[in-house]
Amino acid sequence: MGIILILHTEVFGDGEPIVFLHTGLQTGLTDFEYQREHFKDKYKVVLPDLRGHGKSVEGDFSNFFEDSAEDIAETLIHLGVESAHIAGCSLGALVGLFFAKRFPYKVKSLAISGVIPERPDNWLELLKEDIEHQAQLLQNDEVVSYFDHLHKSNWKESLKFVKDENWYPFEETKDLDGIDSPILYIVGEEKEAETKGALLYPSIKDDVHVSIVPFASHLVHTEQPDIYTKILERFISEVKK
Repeated sequence: MGIILILHTEVFGDGEPIVFLHTGLQTGLTDFEYQREHFKDKYKVVLPDLRGHGKSVEGDFSNFFEDSAEDIAETLIHLGVESAHIAGCSLGALVGLFFAKRFPYKVKSLAISGVIPERPDNWLELLKEDIEHQAQLLQNDEVVSYFDHLHKSNWKESLKFVKDENWYPFEETKDLDGIDSPILYIVGEEKEAETKGALLYPSIKDDVHVSIVPFASHLVHTEQPDIYTKILERFISEVKK
């Protein structure tokens, strides 16, 4: 285990806490913007920068998910938050999943999107596409300059660990053992590898709610922000009853 961080965190509003965990290469302020504006009037919206992102300076990604779960726990203690609703997408959803399994008493509910529940048959092909996309990213000077400004750590290091074919935590995503809270699994219809979770998760755990959103892909909360937000709000309101 690496050094545990108190993450740089922005907080908006007051009330019951909702923690939004951003996608890779984003920050607490650059992701979930629509949701932040919607929820901040009635909830305490907590927006951490995950380790190595934004102002949470860290260059060790060797045990990213385990360490990130610990980071979130320490950060919530620092903020005086005993438990919260957790919502994350992609990298943030994976961190949320790890956090909910290891600190179930700190999680009122868990909403995840952009997660692959089981290793697909074409995983190596998907991985190759991601690596090619990263290479194109690094060739764009304007994009590189933007991320250099956005992240205080060397953000390029965060790209390296996903080049390992075993980087994705399928052992964690294929089961929901240890999670006590209700779960919302929300997914875009265009990602076949992700939509499989809509069948898998309700079959292995009670209190799992599923939504497949049309005209959306990996980033449901930005591609269909209004639909995502209404579903999340309904889910949280049902949990609170």
